[in-house]
Amino acid sequence: MSISHPRVSPAAVCALERICPGAVATDVPLARISRWRIGGLADVIVRPRSIDDLARLRAWLHAQGLQHVVIGATSNLLFADQGLRVICVQIGGAFAQLGIAGPEIIAGSGVWVPHLARRAMQAGLTGLEHTCGIPGTLGGLVCMNGGSQRKGIGDLIVSVTSVDTLGAIRTRSREECAFAYRRSIFQSCGEVVARAVMHLDTTLELRAIRQQMLAILGSRRRKFPQKLPNCGSVFVSDPAMYRDYGPPGAVVERLGFKGRRVGGALVSPQHANFIVNTGGATAADILILITEIKAAVLADTGYAMEVEVRFVTEAGEIMSPDAAAKRKFQ
Repeated sequence: MSISHPRVSPAAVCALERICPGAVATDVPLARISRWRIGGLADVIVRPRSIDDLARLRAWLHAQGLQHVVIGATSNLLFADQGLRVICVQIGGAFAQLGIAGPEIIAGSGVWVPHLARRAMQAGLTGLEHTCGIPGTLGGLVCMNGGSQRKGIGDLIVSVTSVDTLGAIRTRSREECAFAYRRSIFQSCGEVVARAVMHLDTTLELRAIRQQMLAILGSRRRKFPQKLPNCGSVFVSDPAMYRDYGPPGAVVERLGFKGRRVGGALVSPQHANFIVNTGGATAADILILITEIKAAVLADTGYAMEVEVRFVTEAGEIMSPDAAAKRKFQ
């Protein structure tokens, strides 16, 4: 398919290399960094190495009026097959600092969540056990108030440091983060999470914490697909729908979608709230499956399931797959 958006200019790439030397890559196959292994070429990806780098970068992008998109470990992202024609900023290993002082943990947004949970356990701190199998980084977890077993990271947050669209560094208290079920202010304010301070508990013995984590990991291995590329749970569990009909996976399975295939995309035979890439799946394949499932669930239950995954367009817009599918297939 022909490129419908202009590429990032060579002059912009040169400027980015001056702001973040050694941290700029061009013509990056998104399928290589996507957990779904889907996506075309990204014109340029910048990986800042500190909060100050990130602040300078965002300030420059604002001053130049350049659109950009910020990503982390991509554990909830579906990239367009056409690639990405705007500047992409990826928060990664340079933001993976982690320090523990008593019951408090100070961690960068690039910390891998299972590693964070393990370090907390080793320090005898409880509260993060429910996150031990979540494949993503802390920044995404904070932004989505993510967790499992109907828990959220927001309950443990003391403060979050972020960088706004103007390049200003600011720190918000837990209350200011407006945490709710799978919600936070960071989903709408345009700020990039850079660091979080958490306060954990010391009321459990290390052995008990470890046993809880092993049980959670064992359950995930039994229930969730591990071998084929996927983005974790596709649909958000709605408490009201859960009460009336059960969790999304059970509803989707009851409606006969388990094992449904479109191209290389497959509703996992292991868990129906997962869509896996069996090889060569495209974003279009995933969008078709999501659209079909949502429509069937709405017709059967009256509930419009929210999609946890976000779609990244060629122009760098981040939107629900529902909106993307309507735009693509109209």
